[in-house]
Amino acid sequence: MTDMFGGLTAYSRAPAEGLWESGRELKRDDLVAVEVMVGSLDRTWWRAYRETLERLFRQDQVVVRAQMYEAL
Repeated sequence: MTDMFGGLTAYSRAPAEGLWESGRELKRDDLVAVEVMVGSLDRTWWRAYRETLERLFRQDQVVVRAQMYEAL
């Protein structure tokens, strides 16, 4: 990602813990957030990358989200 976007921020020192119920079973995940900033959003690329991450990490769903910002 640093090659493609010139840098990233990974929030990985103390991963957040996700808990949810699936039927009668309590499931747990460790969560790590990675942030990149881009000038324009290539939704097709990000969708394909998310699908690659889901396969790689054997996850039902990897969340990739976009948010607008204004540099002040």
